[in-house]
Formats: sequence, structure tokens, C-alpha cells
Amino acid sequence: MTLEIYAYITIAVLVLLLVFYTFRVLREYERGVIFLLGRFWKVKGPGLIIVVPFIQQMVRVSLRMVVLDVPTQDVISRDNVSVKVNAVIYFRVMDSERAIIQVEDFNNATSQLAQTTLRSVLGQHELDELLAERDRLNRNIQKILDEQTDAWGIKVANVEIKHVDLDDSMIRAIAKQAETERIRRAKIINAEGEFQAAQKLLDAAEILSVRPQAMQLRYLTALHDVASEKSSTIVFPLPLDILSGLLPAAVPPSAPGSSSS
Repeated sequence: MTLEIYAYITIAVLVLLLVFYTFRVLREYERGVIFLLGRFWKVKGPGLIIVVPFIQQMVRVSLRMVVLDVPTQDVISRDNVSVKVNAVIYFRVMDSERAIIQVEDFNNATSQLAQTTLRSVLGQHELDELLAERDRLNRNIQKILDEQTDAWGIKVANVEIKHVDLDDSMIRAIAKQAETERIRRAKIINAEGEFQAAQKLLDAAEILSVRPQAMQLRYLTALHDVASEKSSTIVFPLPLDILSGLLPAAVPPSAPGSSSS
């Protein structure tokens, strides 16, 4: 009787193990790559699937977006500046069969390819481009990675350069260059302002020379400004045309018949 009980228990355990290894549940974002006696058979999932033990083997593949942090890379730009650059890439498996069969470890392979591509692409550009044109560089790297990982069934959706680290000497050089650029712009703006002011004064002088009435209005405005000043001494400006009218009258005419000695 005891042997029969042990036999039933053994049979029950074997049945449970058989059921456990036969029926698999795959989530919505998972697929199962099935191999039949070592040969690829089909891709199953999601939901409840049947895998025949000892005859079929299943490899789970996640179809969710993977965020991969690319380690910091030492890059020498085209203008011979050494920088440290790190990035992050977003990719997902589009073809489960190729992701398992064509490459041993698609996560590691994508990471290594991203590192070499990052150094290769950024090394073709100057430092100013690395700092100011990240969007264009991100698109270039993403396009190259997407083309090379397409054979693995991988889709690289996005690449983002996170940090471009410079040494202290280069940071000081960039700060000095920026300060010099600001001084240059300030001098240009000042020169443009002087030119515009001189042009306006020239236009005003031409108008005043053509219209004497405008000169009289300007004279009255100057008198008003002088009178508004809180000063004990007031100097009245006298137009030159009035002086020219008064000077002949102030000089007496010479007596008739008189001669200079």
C-alpha cells in the first residue's frame, strides 16, 4: 500500500512538471521563439502557448523599448580637442526571430555598436559642432545605428548625447573666446550707434539750413531749456545771423574826404 502511494505521488509530480513545462504564459509585450529539435520552428505569443518538453525549446524576447546607457567615450574632434562624451539610445526588437538567431546577445551587440559609432561620427566634427549642433549629430548617429541593426531585427528609435565634458584648460579657453566675442559685438554696436547719430545730425543740419523757421524754433527751445535750469547765471545763446546783421551797424562810416595816414 505504501508503494502504491509513493507511485501515485511520483506520477502526480511528473504530471505537474509536465504541465509546468508544457504550458507557458507570455505577456502582451513578450514573444516566444520556438525551436523544434534545435531548428527554428515559429514565433508564438502572447497568451497561453504549448511547448512540448524535451522536443521544443523556447526563448523569451521582450518587445518593449529598451533604454541603453552608452558608457563615456574619449573622443578627439576634428580640430584635435579631446572630450568625453556619453549618450543614451532607445531601441526595441521588431523581429524576434532575427534578434535571437542573427546575433548572440542583441543588447550587448547594440551597446558595442553604439560606442564605436559614437566615436566615429563625433570624431568627424569640430568642437563647436559638438556643443551647438547636437540635434543634427543625434539624427546622424541614429540613422547609422538603425541601418546596421536592421539585420538583427532591431529598430533604433532615438539617440541622445547627454554630456560633452571638457578639461579645465579648454573651458578657460572657451570662456576667453566668448568674452572676446562679446567685446567685439559691443564695439560693433557702439560704432553703429555713432554712425546712426552722426547721420541724424547731418539730416537735421540740412533741414535747418534750408528752413530758417526751423532754426528759430530750435533757438526758442534752447532758451526754454536754459531758463528751466536752476542757476544764478544764465547765458542766452545769440544766433549768428543776428550778429551778422548788427556788426555792420556798429562800425561807423568813414568821414568824407578823410584819408588814412
